Amino acid sequence: MPILRGRPSHSLIALLSVAMIRTLAGPAMAALENQTGQVSVFWGRHKDEGSLSEACDSGMYTAVIMSFLNVYGDGRHQLDLSGHHLAGIGDDIEHCQFVGVLVSLSIRGNYSLASNQSALVLSDNIWNSYLGVFRKGAHRPFGDAKFDSVDLFIEQGNPAKHYDVLARELAKHKIGDGNRKPIQLSATVHCAFMNHLITMGIYERIHVRFFDDDDAHSTNCNAYSEKVWDSWTAAYPSSRIFLGLPASPEAAKEGYLYPKSLYYGVLPVVQKAANYGGVMLCDRNFDARSNFSSYVKRWA
Repeated sequence: MPILRGRPSHSLIALLSVAMIRTLAGPAMAALENQTGQVSVFWGRHKDEGSLSEACDSGMYTAVIMSFLNVYGDGRHQLDLSGHHLAGIGDDIEHCQFVGVLVSLSIRGNYSLASNQSALVLSDNIWNSYLGVFRKGAHRPFGDAKFDSVDLFIEQGNPAKHYDVLARELAKHKIGDGNRKPIQLSATVHCAFMNHLITMGIYERIHVRFFDDDDAHSTNCNAYSEKVWDSWTAAYPSSRIFLGLPASPEAAKEGYLYPKSLYYGVLPVVQKAANYGGVMLCDRNFDARSNFSSYVKRWA
């Protein structure tokens, strides 16, 4: 996630223009509906952002997404936490779960696995290293700690070859002790990439990024409207759709919303959807500086 100078989002101009009219004509405060209180945040890209347990103890987030596990075409993978020491993170994961915060592992990298077999091997490796119970010979960077969820971070516009196999294979597993439940899968994807979002119906959460969209000038995302959001919620009715935003102007080159614009212009629209899920923030480092989540948590 690049650190670039912020500027107003091109993808939200149309909606905010309508919102300004509504604000001038309406009451002092708009009534938000269908609030979920769900706020997800990415953590792991900056060594100065604080520990994972500190993020969970802030009380601002219901889910923390660890970034990233980089994967390659042949199924190899490498954990990259940008300066964070691995020692103690396993305890942090379990602490977060104890205080009720979901912890997810985000996967990104080469989204064209060589074959179905590569996808199956990668699924087994992820399960044995990060999700399942200890297995002899498996590398467990966080010891006995187990993630609640896996997130697929989609950065490319091309269809992800064999990633449907990976997702379906991961979805077969169940986690937890005693009352076991299927592992949760989520996807984080640019607004413009809706047609390339792998297998429909398998993701519990979809984080739609309305920022830093390189294809925004050639898609409807470059003039954000209620129709764009509705197309996402209609395309994936069984998933909870999250509004993905940068946590400060410095977190992205475009897409940051000032709190007033978020409250009056965007949330009243996106919360109309029955499968609205909440808000996803990029990322903990910038949010810790801007305190943007203090607004989002109350309104999401």
